[in-house]
Amino acid sequence: MNDALQKTITFLLLITLGFVLKSKFRNKEQMNGIKEIILSVALPSTIFISLMKIEIDSSMLAIPLVTLVFNFLMFYSAPLAFTLFGIEKSSPTGRTLMMLIPSLAPGLSCFPFIAEFLGDKSLAIAALADVGNKFFVLISLYILAMNMFLKNGNDQETKTGGKIRSLILSMVQEPINLLILIAMILLSFGINYGTLPVIMTDLFDKTSAMMTPLVLLFIGLAVQLKEGKKRIVACILFFRAGITLLLSAGMVLLLNIHDTSMVLLAVVIPLSAASFWPLAHISAFNIKEEAQALPKEKRTFDMELAVLLLAFSLPFSTLLILGILSSGELFAHTSTLITAGLAFICISAIPHFLGKVFVKMSKA
Repeated sequence: MNDALQKTITFLLLITLGFVLKSKFRNKEQMNGIKEIILSVALPSTIFISLMKIEIDSSMLAIPLVTLVFNFLMFYSAPLAFTLFGIEKSSPTGRTLMMLIPSLAPGLSCFPFIAEFLGDKSLAIAALADVGNKFFVLISLYILAMNMFLKNGNDQETKTGGKIRSLILSMVQEPINLLILIAMILLSFGINYGTLPVIMTDLFDKTSAMMTPLVLLFIGLAVQLKEGKKRIVACILFFRAGITLLLSAGMVLLLNIHDTSMVLLAVVIPLSAASFWPLAHISAFNIKEEAQALPKEKRTFDMELAVLLLAFSLPFSTLLILGILSSGELFAHTSTLITAGLAFICISAIPHFLGKVFVKMSKA
């Protein structure tokens, strides 16, 4: 059996096992506990190992900036969805989508597969790329959410400076970012993974080994089948994937990337699931509006839509990234990316188009 296919089947079985075990994890705190182990122990260890095993050069410092540019390109592309789906940009739905569509959470949905299919060097590059994304989701999206909140007619005093300082501090204190910083300092002094004490490397190796199985089980546990605005969520996810593939193709051509691993990185990192941080910002302003007893339809954001989109985004992105990486070099060609991107956008538009047709037929 092909090695990539064998890995894919194993990963899908682990996701399925997580889904089967959902009844054992009904408590939200249990789910958060697994997530915390992944994000605070297993994933930071894996990224630390990857960074310490490669040679860092000055050109890699541009990687976070490239990701940040991509975030903003996705942000300015988001309003295209409103035209396709008949959504008002200034509505709670529109404002919510502006927050979630350009955000990325590669830690859970992308990093494990990069490590398995593309290796340590690719994972180290992906970790550096996420630094730029963190600035976007923590700082830029908070400022955006605050502006939306104020424009929606809520004139409460909002202390922006203190909140931004708090977000920057939380970013620095994240285990992943701390270990990235430590790894960069050690490498600058000529210390690599092979020169660290054996007891330390053994600790990192053991905690790193937990990452992929835990992440896949967590994805299965996180799958949500509840009713709600599933049609619009599915359409948005297909649209988001389509626009992402087109932008990835454009950046590959613009930056003249030829290395297969680098092309695949440029494809799968932007396809990561939507980040939790926009939901945290949305929740903060939603609490203020709840205190004002503001009706849901007049609030700045649609909290229900945000939660549902995040719930479906993780399994959707995971399966998409897994499919792309297991297909070999197929998606390393810009022609494939453009074709797939346009196909996804067309798929996303079909339900709304059919709905308009049925309405016209019913009036005829």
